[in-house]
Amino acid sequence: MSLPPGFLDELRNRVPISQIVGRKVTWDLKKSNQGRGDWWAPCPFHHEKTASFHADDRKGFYHCFGCHASGDALTFLREAEGMSFMEAVEVMAREAGMEMPARDPAQARREDRRAELARLMDEAVRHYRVQLKGAAGAEARAYLARRRLSEAAIETFEIGFAPDQRQGLFATLTQRGADPERVIEAGLAARPDDGRAPYDRFRGRIIFPIRDARGRCIGLGGRAMDPNARAKYLNSPETPLFDKGRALYNIARAREACGRGAPLVVCEGYMDVIAMAEGGFEGAVAPLGTAVTEDQLRLMWRIHDEPVIALDGDTAGLRAAHRVIDLALPLLEAGKGLRFVVLPGGQDPDDLIRAEGREAMAALLKEARPMVDLLWARETEGQVFDSPERRAGLDKRLRALIGRIQDPGLRGHYGAEIERLRAALFGAATPGRSRRSGPETGGGWQGGRKGQGGWFPADGRFRPGNAPSPGVLPATRASSLSAPGARIVEDVQETTILAILAAHPDQIEAVESRLEVLAMSTPDREALLHALLAQSQHGDDLPPDCAASLESLRRLPHVRISPAARPEAAPDFVRAVLEETLARLIAARACPAEIAEAMEQIEGLADEGLTWRLSQTAQERRRAERLSLEQAEEKGENHAELSGRIRALIEGQAWRKHRD
Repeated sequence: MSLPPGFLDELRNRVPISQIVGRKVTWDLKKSNQGRGDWWAPCPFHHEKTASFHADDRKGFYHCFGCHASGDALTFLREAEGMSFMEAVEVMAREAGMEMPARDPAQARREDRRAELARLMDEAVRHYRVQLKGAAGAEARAYLARRRLSEAAIETFEIGFAPDQRQGLFATLTQRGADPERVIEAGLAARPDDGRAPYDRFRGRIIFPIRDARGRCIGLGGRAMDPNARAKYLNSPETPLFDKGRALYNIARAREACGRGAPLVVCEGYMDVIAMAEGGFEGAVAPLGTAVTEDQLRLMWRIHDEPVIALDGDTAGLRAAHRVIDLALPLLEAGKGLRFVVLPGGQDPDDLIRAEGREAMAALLKEARPMVDLLWARETEGQVFDSPERRAGLDKRLRALIGRIQDPGLRGHYGAEIERLRAALFGAATPGRSRRSGPETGGGWQGGRKGQGGWFPADGRFRPGNAPSPGVLPATRASSLSAPGARIVEDVQETTILAILAAHPDQIEAVESRLEVLAMSTPDREALLHALLAQSQHGDDLPPDCAASLESLRRLPHVRISPAARPEAAPDFVRAVLEETLARLIAARACPAEIAEAMEQIEGLADEGLTWRLSQTAQERRRAERLSLEQAEEKGENHAELSGRIRALIEGQAWRKHRD
């Protein structure tokens, strides 16, 4: 459906975002400022006890300072309640008292047909649940009892039974007035090729209803009671409601559980999911009889940043894990990954929980391995790398795999981790590593003196060759001096920005949008930045740990002598320093990522296109570094005058602080 221009803007203006978000959260009224439309609550997307989720009625956006979820009211309805875009628009239109634009006749017919199919699916679920409780379901009930499914689980998951009857469900539905063609279209019955009457698709099977994220029944799964059946499990066919590559079993309950802090665990089948839920792991889902698809991966990441893939510990389970790795590599993003649990001894989650209890599963989930570990194991286990050719072959394969990752920063981290694993495998010595003499060789080299063609260690005996490097002293290694030059500069810029923000919170609003997406290099600084942003909104005190971090930061020498970090500094001067420092830090971080991505494309000699690209990137960096001064020039300020003011303040205050 096409929406008229301005319709969405009118929706957002009429319905405060707090009204939409308030359906899912409990506002912290002490922290919120209702008069200003400034609302705070514990985040509905990740488990937390503090109110770090912020909604602003004036701007119409929400942002979580913990998990960084953000968006407008429509985004919230789609992410938190699993709605499609048009479904979210309809909800907001009802809240605003606005009529939806008229649907075109073809779309209206499609939506009406889907609604009728969903109604038939619900009738089928009720029919099969009645059959399980009757005389025909005795064998099925016995099987479920042997699998230790409780009555509560059977009710929760709406498990039913389809007797081995050719037209049991079809006759029931058509007698109640259902259109036979719609029963077939819903996937509940099939028409044979020989022209005979339609027959039930599910016969002699335990029935598992499959519901979407909104709770609508979109399909069925059936487990055969006959061990000689051609297919142990049978799913509904593709229908206007059901696309098995885009659905996950138990998705609605899992999403709610993950919102309360549960891990999202991906199992192989229905019974594994139910066993996990019975064991207390309610965030369990399963693909529907196929390998995990790209759409299913994206659906998982909408619910949890790090789904855990729990696969049977047999050959088939490992093959499935490897397929997921190959599928996920080009889809990975910063903060969106996968972890893996391979169950021992060919067990599945149901077997493990029944044999060893939920504690065994909890221990496995706690030790879930990151995807890079399984990727490395797949490429190296059971192989011998006793020649340069074999090692080069491994390197080539790994480069090709890592190259499939689209995010440059994440690709770099994968490369660093693979290099670490490679060094451990081959026992590679770090270049330039110091080799100090031990007691058995006459003591250390300290105090020695050079001689012609050799050197004299502390024991006074001549040694041929060059003296070994003393290496880096521990105190030096622990300081910023051990970091590359760019890292030292960024460290100074980060701490200066935080000190200025703490001393002048009134300057935050002008640069708030850039600060919200600025990543700090340490968790302490990240927490302090978020606390300062929150403090500027409602004036709360800093948390104790953030206050301690700020005090440590203020004791740094370059912060102590920074004139802009002093409370008495002039606002115009503070703003100029803050803008320039922030622009330099953002530019310094953006440039290496772009250059690294371009360099990866160079094979042998760089062509003219890549050379031009690198030169353009360098120019962009220099242009960004001049950003704040150019902005000052537009306001009529003179560069020389501004530089003179900065120089005078530094010279007049830095030394006074030094004497203190």
